[in-house]
Amino acid sequence: MIQKDIKSMELPELKAELEQLGETLPFRAAQIYEWLHKKLCGSFDEMTNIPISLRERCKERFSLCTLQEVECLTSALDGTCKYLFRLPDGNVIESVLMRYHHGNSVCISSQVGCRMGCRFCASTLGGLVRNLAASEMLEQVYQIQKLSGERVSNVVVMGMGEPFDNYDNLVRFLRMLCDGSGLNISGRNVTVSTCGITPRIRQFAQEDFTVNLALSLHAPNDVDRQKIMPIAKLYPLAQVMEALGEYYGRKGRRPTFEYSLIAGENDSLAQAGELARLLKGKNCLVNLIPVNEVKERDYKRSCTKNIQNFKNILEKNRINVTIRREMGSDINAACGQLRKSYMEGR
Repeated sequence: MIQKDIKSMELPELKAELEQLGETLPFRAAQIYEWLHKKLCGSFDEMTNIPISLRERCKERFSLCTLQEVECLTSALDGTCKYLFRLPDGNVIESVLMRYHHGNSVCISSQVGCRMGCRFCASTLGGLVRNLAASEMLEQVYQIQKLSGERVSNVVVMGMGEPFDNYDNLVRFLRMLCDGSGLNISGRNVTVSTCGITPRIRQFAQEDFTVNLALSLHAPNDVDRQKIMPIAKLYPLAQVMEALGEYYGRKGRRPTFEYSLIAGENDSLAQAGELARLLKGKNCLVNLIPVNEVKERDYKRSCTKNIQNFKNILEKNRINVTIRREMGSDINAACGQLRKSYMEGR
């Protein structure tokens, strides 16, 4: 019998499954759900207020996803922790814990690898292996909270993979993450980053929850964007911007645009001016990111002077802009780098 993934089940689904097992007490599902998503247990045997007979039936019917810590690198500069986790099938993924004054933020992966092909990203070098289940996304948050002994208050889906390329599991993950019966993380503290899959952005706008949505922009026009982001050939920038407008119109959140600055590719003053015109009049935030260099690529990060000049042009055009504070720069905390070095070592 193929076991069902109990940690990916929302509470009503779990209730229905237990009824099929012959459990007549409706509160048992809530108890098990609490063990899984609040107490963060790693086995059915830890569920001490659940009858042994029910625990044994659950072991037979359900799989209980847990991740194994393979490696953890801790930054001596800012305390950022980069984790390499092994999935139940042996694949490995990355997650990052970043400590800020306002709370702890965790960056999680949504796929093993990625097929979007962005030229500056290490995650895409080996292509896509598979999607992550909702339980495997949740487990990254749960394991980091358990290993660090600290509460996670913010979650960003910006690690390995394109979240909207794993849409159904992503939506299930977000519902469960924000569920009051689980960790109950506010949607205001959750951000999903996409490279701009237009149909999914529109679909996401129809969901019955609200989280922050960030666009990986990286260029102010289609020609330059397609050079570094092959997926942009399928979704022209005008369509992406229109879909984003629909999302933020429905959800009432300020859009964020991620812009990795690559020397000689997208960091000129002319491109800064073009970006300012693209975003003129929009209540948005531009997050400038000095690109993380990958040895397989020729891309280099922009110099400090060019980054500041780029920022100044945007500010002169009354666009909110920040330069992302680099976290964990001494431990290769950019997505894909730790997994890649591990796979090469093997």
